[in-house]
Amino acid sequence: MRSIVLVLGLLLGAAMPAFAQVGIGFSVPGIRIGINLPVYPRLVAIPGYPVYYAPGIRSNYFFYDGLYWVLEGDEWYQSSWYNGPWELVPPDAVPLYILRVPVRYYRSPPVWFRGWRADAPPRWGDRWGRDWVDHHRDWDRWNRRAVPARAPLPGYQRQYSGNRYPQAEQQRSLRDRNYRYQAREAVTRQNLERGAQRVQPKYREQPQSRAQPQSREQHDNRGDNRGGDRGGDRGGDRGGGRDRDNR
Repeated sequence: MRSIVLVLGLLLGAAMPAFAQVGIGFSVPGIRIGINLPVYPRLVAIPGYPVYYAPGIRSNYFFYDGLYWVLEGDEWYQSSWYNGPWELVPPDAVPLYILRVPVRYYRSPPVWFRGWRADAPPRWGDRWGRDWVDHHRDWDRWNRRAVPARAPLPGYQRQYSGNRYPQAEQQRSLRDRNYRYQAREAVTRQNLERGAQRVQPKYREQPQSRAQPQSREQHDNRGDNRGGDRGGDRGGDRGGGRDRDNR
């Protein structure tokens, strides 16, 4: 019996570090915020606002101007994909139309929402202080007859769920190929650019090995080979340009 217990202890000790790494490992920069969506969520348009929310998720989850937005505690996060990775967004960089969404559309409102009107936006100035208010005067006043159109939902992401959900370094190329919407707000474009800069390639090209000494004959022919390569590249580029024009 003692030997059996010892063997089981060794097996559990070897397994526990590997298990722990599953929950915290990241291949790219990102933040876990307690959201793990197995499939693409159902998003519903908020009447009178260019924003969607997810009524079936117990989280403050929105879609606006081509990005997903989540309020966790008193911090906002954004992502270009429905299940992250998420990036922290400072209060000054959160679009105003997100901040204008009424309290009733927050599916998991923070405790500091208590007592606030359900049909009015949260009182962000009470939370973020006088400096924020000074830089965002009249943020809760806008022409309701000139609300911008809603961005189209990136429905192509429905086919990527579970084990098919792409890594962050793949998400950018998939989005560029499948989602043609151009963000209308400068703050949203800046958030997208920052997110793209954080994504690092998973694999890097290996440096070339040091060149071997060349014979005199190889050295004399090197210039001819380079000239031939350049000529071929130029010809290929011109051909590619004609193809693009014909399209």
